[in-house]
Amino acid sequence: MRTLRRLAVPLALTLAVGPLLAGCAEAPTTPQPITDLPRPLSAAEQGVIGASNSFAFDLLREVSREQPDDNVFLSPLSASMSLGMAMAGARGTTLDAMSGTLGFGGLSQHEIDASYRSLIDLLRGLDPEVQMQLANSVWYRRGIQFDPAYFDTTSTYFDARVEGLDFDDASSVGVINDWVKEKTQGKIGSIIEGIGPLDVMFLVNAIYFKGAWTRQFDRSRTQDAPFYDASGKQQVGTVKMMHRPGPTELYRGENFLAADLPYGGGAFSMTVLVPDPGVPVDSVLASLDPDRWAAITGGFAEAADVDVYLPRFRLEYAKKLNDALGALGMGIAFGGGANFTGMAPEGGLSISNVLQKTYVDVDEEGTEAAAATSTGIDAGAYHPPVRIDRPFLVFIREHLSGTVLFAGRIMLPEGG
Repeated sequence: MRTLRRLAVPLALTLAVGPLLAGCAEAPTTPQPITDLPRPLSAAEQGVIGASNSFAFDLLREVSREQPDDNVFLSPLSASMSLGMAMAGARGTTLDAMSGTLGFGGLSQHEIDASYRSLIDLLRGLDPEVQMQLANSVWYRRGIQFDPAYFDTTSTYFDARVEGLDFDDASSVGVINDWVKEKTQGKIGSIIEGIGPLDVMFLVNAIYFKGAWTRQFDRSRTQDAPFYDASGKQQVGTVKMMHRPGPTELYRGENFLAADLPYGGGAFSMTVLVPDPGVPVDSVLASLDPDRWAAITGGFAEAADVDVYLPRFRLEYAKKLNDALGALGMGIAFGGGANFTGMAPEGGLSISNVLQKTYVDVDEEGTEAAAATSTGIDAGAYHPPVRIDRPFLVFIREHLSGTVLFAGRIMLPEGG
């Protein structure tokens, strides 16, 4: 790792984040560094990861546009997995629209499905110091005739649990929600509120992440501190600001500073982008694409002595993604013109709702995050301090494959 000898501007990175795990030890961990993937990625796998990351930026931009003043925390990977299972049953222009929205371009359906499977296998257990759990499930209405080949696809490529339920029995809601609760370690208690008479299938993804910082924050250093608006001058709140001195990976962008804070053996990290004072966070978000992201993540250099200030925060977020996905180009999947004959040859199916719930908790020891996404199918159709004390972008990513797991825009940290 090369040393960062000089930065163009002074650094001020203060991160506002909420309590994660009470009573944690403050001594830094010394895990075995992870520097290589178990095997090289194929061209198709690289394409799927690039597509997933492009979708991550697009989705975060669109949802942030819908909620311009709110905190947003999404799992693009969870949404992509849930929608990917739906896409496996899509045909014709519906398949084209979904593939385009998810960024898959010219990849074949088989390449996409196989790459989802290999990504699932890769992310599970990559770093023994980090809990990374990823699960999929397909719940369908008994009595409806679905193509058995579709269930074989979701089981083979998404490692999905496939189960028929009596959707007219109210207990079926609890069965689905209990599965989500189990797979997210209780952080997402439910993903559906009920089952309507037209609902015939729910495609559910669940992700759970728990990682301790490779270099932890000293809890005794945490203090109340001001948090500012984009100008860096007008205080908008008070946060619990954590403090950690020492070597830190930094990248100086044109109008932002990025810091990379690894977990465990370093395969996963939190990457934070804090705009320069006076620069709106959405202008930095607007500039992100796979090429820019690759330049950032590939350009980090270690600065030897940096005081990192990161706000503690805890956030629970829920969002219906229909409008955002429609704006991104897959509106046909929600209407009467949808074609999911790969699920049921007689047709007549469409996506009713794409619902996502997320949870994130960041404190001195590390980060705990969870997400669940349900796609409903119905038959109706001396370096200065780095201080992040103004709105910022946050991404939790896996280094070696480049996969973005979570993406957020924090306007004012909560729960600290």
